[in-house]
Amino acid sequence: MIFDGHSDLLYDVTRRRLAGETRVLERRHLDRLRRGGAEGLALALWYGRGQGQTFWEGVPGAESAAHRLEVMLSCAQAEFAECPWLAVVRTAEEAEAARAEGKLYAFLAIEGMEGLEGPEELDRLASLGLRLGMLTWNEENRFAAGAAQDPSRGLTDLGRRALRRMEDLGMLVDVSHLNDGGFWEVLKLAQGPVVASHSNCRALCPHPRNLTDDQLRRLRDSGGVVGLNAHYKFVHEDPERQTAETLALHAAHMAEVMGVEHVACGFDFCEFMGPGNDAVRGLEDCGHAMAFLDCLEHLGMSAKEREMISRENLLRIFQGSTD
Repeated sequence: MIFDGHSDLLYDVTRRRLAGETRVLERRHLDRLRRGGAEGLALALWYGRGQGQTFWEGVPGAESAAHRLEVMLSCAQAEFAECPWLAVVRTAEEAEAARAEGKLYAFLAIEGMEGLEGPEELDRLASLGLRLGMLTWNEENRFAAGAAQDPSRGLTDLGRRALRRMEDLGMLVDVSHLNDGGFWEVLKLAQGPVVASHSNCRALCPHPRNLTDDQLRRLRDSGGVVGLNAHYKFVHEDPERQTAETLALHAAHMAEVMGVEHVACGFDFCEFMGPGNDAVRGLEDCGHAMAFLDCLEHLGMSAKEREMISRENLLRIFQGSTD
């Protein structure tokens, strides 16, 4: 079974609920999730508008990031009320209890804090169950600079305060979309495990969203994990090598550099967002996720190592109370 550490399904939930649909997860995604062996997800609130047109263009008030965040939160909460088969959880213990009841579990995350004015707003998000937070998406905001920005820029004072507040609230810090300067500052300041929920190895694919070996080792030293990302751009520059098998090589490289206990899944499936959001061949959507474990087996990874990568390592990060 697989715990996918980064899922953008709430984007699809929001756009479809705004168009009048209900039970989006059940009707549009549940069959594929089950076919792909999903036992749990980290559901991200990504309320950005990206580089192109999105459904937000037609939503009144959507020019405000804060408004987009509130709309997505509202749609997510309405959707969860219609999902008796899904448990929104805060700890690994709650996730295991949900699994024992035959339910899928979901941890909640925020992918970029563009919609927040300051660190004090994190208190409400934590009270709503959010356990994982990124200071930025690819943009530069009042907290930090994202991966598409000047790599030398670090956190702002607000970003440093937000980092401290997240740790006080039991929210894990996620560095997958930070630039290099922000990454190193977070790892210098953080008191506990740091996560890169959906990033690969820069040694195999030199994309700024991927991590260098030095960065992988520093995440290991924090006690954190890195989730493997199936998006084609982060797997290989050569289109012929944008495959599930190549992603498995990223897993093997991470295991060699960090130790297998720090490797996880964060597939970032978002084919439902349209062209340009494709995953690699063999992992076209969440319904194919188990094929990735077959690739790990073909590389010689044991059943125990595959289970560590597919679920145990990431669940370990969520151990304990959020009090």
